[in-house]
Amino acid sequence: MQKLDRITVGALLDRVAAENPDNDALVYTDRDLRYSYREFNELCRKVAKGLMALGIQKGEHVAIWATNVPEWVTMQFATGKMGAVLVTVNTNYKSFEVEYLLKQSDTTTLVMINGTKTSDYLKMINDLCPELNQCEPGNLKAEKLPLLKNVIFVGENTPQGMFNWNDILELASQVSDEELDARQASLDPDDCINMQYTSGTTGFPKGVMLTHFNIINNAHSIADCMSFSNRDRLCIPVPFFHCFGCVLGTMTCVVSGATMVPLEVFHPVRVLETIEKERCTAVHGVPTMFIMELEQMDKGNYDTSSLRTGIMAGSPCPIEVMKSVVKRMGASEITITYGQTEASPAITMTSTADPIEVRVATVGRVIPNVEARIIDLRLERYVHQESRERYVPGATM
Repeated sequence: MQKLDRITVGALLDRVAAENPDNDALVYTDRDLRYSYREFNELCRKVAKGLMALGIQKGEHVAIWATNVPEWVTMQFATGKMGAVLVTVNTNYKSFEVEYLLKQSDTTTLVMINGTKTSDYLKMINDLCPELNQCEPGNLKAEKLPLLKNVIFVGENTPQGMFNWNDILELASQVSDEELDARQASLDPDDCINMQYTSGTTGFPKGVMLTHFNIINNAHSIADCMSFSNRDRLCIPVPFFHCFGCVLGTMTCVVSGATMVPLEVFHPVRVLETIEKERCTAVHGVPTMFIMELEQMDKGNYDTSSLRTGIMAGSPCPIEVMKSVVKRMGASEITITYGQTEASPAITMTSTADPIEVRVATVGRVIPNVEARIIDLRLERYVHQESRERYVPGATM
């Protein structure tokens, strides 16, 4: 049985940065951005102190509405240090969905970008909070969102009523290292640190409250199944607002001391170029992403020989696609995961040691410290599984 790691997200990053100070932690090839673990930890501490200077308390809810920008990853670990609960906002949400999430989650601070090619976030937030145009940053009093006080803008040309991301970095000087250390030390591994909204088949999304303990230990199991180490480099084109991005992706890298190589938005050519340029050893994606990448490999010459593993999940994984990823992309140890957000998220997973037939035809074994029950309703009987002795056929996460 895997030993459980009773540590907080902030303390985890401290530990990994001490063990791998000069290893690449976060790399964006399109921005010429590269942080070592020492630099990334220092940046997260600075942002954590800036959030504390805004008056954000332990347990307060901070939402992030952005694509896979560097500030997203920084917020994930900065809130993990100062104890705010990070509420993730689906980048495809419409105005009424954003209003529902911000109100239902009791969000007091929103971090946001200007939008995407198909969604104007600034227009949506100003429609929801017209009071932004008449207020000073930090003094929002919105009729529709009465708890929302701070809006932090990531980008240039900061709109009226909002802080800029750089303002948070400057505010950090108002909080001492000792104050941050005391706040971080006051956190408990069983504190809620992440809230993700998921609906499944139940209508309106529900906020799933995940703890430090939940996501860190799930990430340890995922890393073990992929045989991850500080030598690995993971290309992450899946969205951070989903567990696939921020647990199977970023958190799995950090528990291993591996390198995070995200893409702000998915594009098959950019994925292949990133793998080649950074010599990524792993890549995540849903089956349609891998299908598009394979199609691009028919059109161009991309060197993906550095690939070893990764995760295909999110929907049923066609066997032929899995085999093509192994044969043509070189990911000979590609894995499959099945899970749900409430389980933080992995429940079953294949491993790199499994035969290819097992890795393409099943969703693996129940991961350590998880119990699963398979119920046959037709025969009104069940099989109670508490070990990793049996493979579980079926669809993926």
